[in-house]
Amino acid sequence: MHRRTRTLTVAVSTLALAAAPLAASALGSTPTSSPDRADSLLAGPTAAAAAVGADETALREQVQQAAEQARAQHATPRATRDGRTTAVPGSAQLEAGLDQLVADGAVGVTAQVETADQTWAGSAGTTTLDGSDPALTIADFRAASNTKMMVATLVMQEVEAGTWTLDTRVDDIIPGLFPAHPEVTIRHLLGHTSGAPLGTYELITPYIEDPTDWEDFVGALSRDYDDQEHVDAVNAVPWATEPGTSMTYSNAGYVALGMLLEEVNGRTVANLLRERVLRPTGLRNTSLPTVSDRRGSGLQGAMFTEQGWFPLPDFDPDVFSHSGSVVTTAADLNDFTEALMSGELVDQSTVDTMVTPSVPNELNYGLGVYAIPDPCTEPGEPVEYLYGHDGATFDTLSLAFSSRDGSRQFSLGVAGRDLTATQDGLYDINDALVPLLLATC
Repeated sequence: MHRRTRTLTVAVSTLALAAAPLAASALGSTPTSSPDRADSLLAGPTAAAAAVGADETALREQVQQAAEQARAQHATPRATRDGRTTAVPGSAQLEAGLDQLVADGAVGVTAQVETADQTWAGSAGTTTLDGSDPALTIADFRAASNTKMMVATLVMQEVEAGTWTLDTRVDDIIPGLFPAHPEVTIRHLLGHTSGAPLGTYELITPYIEDPTDWEDFVGALSRDYDDQEHVDAVNAVPWATEPGTSMTYSNAGYVALGMLLEEVNGRTVANLLRERVLRPTGLRNTSLPTVSDRRGSGLQGAMFTEQGWFPLPDFDPDVFSHSGSVVTTAADLNDFTEALMSGELVDQSTVDTMVTPSVPNELNYGLGVYAIPDPCTEPGEPVEYLYGHDGATFDTLSLAFSSRDGSRQFSLGVAGRDLTATQDGLYDINDALVPLLLATC
């Protein structure tokens, strides 16, 4: 990978048609099909938004590829200077992976690995596109869809408490929430099998008056939305499938889960998260903001388009709401996945349910988490898996995975995303991801 030298910072008002692929990568979906991103260059931001999911689908494919590559390397260990054989990278290799992302174009990177024997944390780059403050291992970042693991945990706590079952209909909790789809259940929403579309594209496009004007597009992202608007947006369009038949990734489904939690508890999801997830696990650097807070010391990210680089500090977290607005750190993500998998937040039988797909799907997506091959599986043994989630927003990427017994975790946050239509992106996330995966062994 080679860093692109054209790093022009441009004002939003100067963004034009050539920057069209932005929304194709930014809204976090796995649709059943996606238009070619190059086609979106012809019709501006609105058409680009219609290609939602292309990049996050590619991200998930990269994660799977990294896991398989790490597994192959683990199976063929190399000799070290002291005569031992190992495929587990040392600190220098882990640091080199983060440095490579920054050298190729990422703004800032932070990561952490935890095993029974060691904890490693590293960082590279800067906190802002044009800043000089170094990215720190404690820097927070937008975790995007990693939020879904936390919301799913709250939902499963209600199942354990008897508030509802996985097969409770949404209509029995909030009548008329999905009037044309009264058969949708809690399970459907958790596993993305309700048939509801993504919702984020449907939410923002009515507020883009000029489909070729990026100022309109970013203005729509900065608008304050309420949760009912997310639901109204998907109720206004056809759904992809009948509930329970296949997986169609839906941010709106998780916004609806947040609404259900608030309905039965009389408290906000942010308060529930603090009381039932963050405090019990000691996550002091995690929050679910409702307004932009990206002016502190955390990774503030930026977008790279055909027009060059520009930061996006002001888009409103309400664009994602309960589906993707958490801000956290690599250390907190590790602590969360460890607590979830080890049974600290819900019973182990509940975790088993969460990691089991409701319907067959390529991701092995269960209820708020999905699986990737565990690179530490010994040759000849049945493949084990790591469980977690990814997150992709307009200016950041994140990953968090844990072994099923909660003994090994890694988390990664990257600020700075390439949203162009080219195949050769600014950086290859696997430069850092493969060593991180191997380091869990």
